[in-house]
Amino acid sequence: MKKVIAALIVLVLGIFIFTNLYSTGEGKLFPKFGEVNLTERVSNSFVNKNVSENSGEIKFKETKDAESGSANMVTSIVVNYRSFDTLGEVTVLFVSALGVGLLLSGNTRMKFKTPPNFILKAAVRIISGIILITGVYIFIHGHLTPGGGFPGGSMIASAVLLFYISDDEFKTKVKAFKVLEGTAGSLYLIFGLLGISLGGYFLYNFLPTGTVGELFSAGIVPIIYIFVGLKVGSELSNLISDFLSEEGK
Repeated sequence: MKKVIAALIVLVLGIFIFTNLYSTGEGKLFPKFGEVNLTERVSNSFVNKNVSENSGEIKFKETKDAESGSANMVTSIVVNYRSFDTLGEVTVLFVSALGVGLLLSGNTRMKFKTPPNFILKAAVRIISGIILITGVYIFIHGHLTPGGGFPGGSMIASAVLLFYISDDEFKTKVKAFKVLEGTAGSLYLIFGLLGISLGGYFLYNFLPTGTVGELFSAGIVPIIYIFVGLKVGSELSNLISDFLSEEGK
C-alpha cells in the first residue's frame, strides 16, 4: 500500500510539473521563454541597489549594521536574498526522505558477513565525535566562513553512517530524528513567516546584524543555518537508517 501511495504522489507531481512547463502563456505558472520583464523581478532591485546604504569599504570586525552582516557573501545570498529558494531545496530533501520512508520500511538490521572488530568500533567512536563537533561548528559559523547548514548536516549524517558500518547492533532512534527534523523545519518556516509580517518578504532579516566577522552577527542568518543543519542531518540520518534496514530484509 505504501508503494502504491508513493507511486501516485510521484505521478501527480510529474503531471503537474510537465503540464506547467509545456503550457506557457497568460494565466500559466511559467511565462513563455524570452517574454519575462526582468525589471519587475525582486532580484533586480538587489542587483541595482547599494548594500548597507553607503559606498564605503566593508571592513572585517569593523563595519557595523550592514544590510546582511554576513562575512561570507555566499551565505548572504543563500540564506538572505535567495532564502525562498533555500526553502525549496530543503523541501526537495524532505520529499526525498519521505519517498524513501514510504518505499523502504524494513525493521531488520543489515548483517555483516564478517562482524567488525573492536579496533574499528573504538576508532569510529573517536572519529565520529570529531565529525559531529566539526559538523556543528560548520553550520554555526556558516555566516563567517565557507560552510553552512547543508555541509554541516551532511557531516552529522556521515557520523551516523560510520556507526552503522562499524557496529552490527547499532540502530538509530528514528523517532527522535523525526521529532528533530519536524521541529527544525517548523522553526525555519516560523522565522520565514515572521519575516513576511515584519519586513514584507520571506525570511526578512529582522534582527540586528551587528559587526561583520563576529560570531553574534548577521541577524537571523546563523539561526536559520542551525535549523537547516539540524534538519538536513536528521533527514539524511533517517535515509541511511531506512536504506540499511531495508538491506537487512
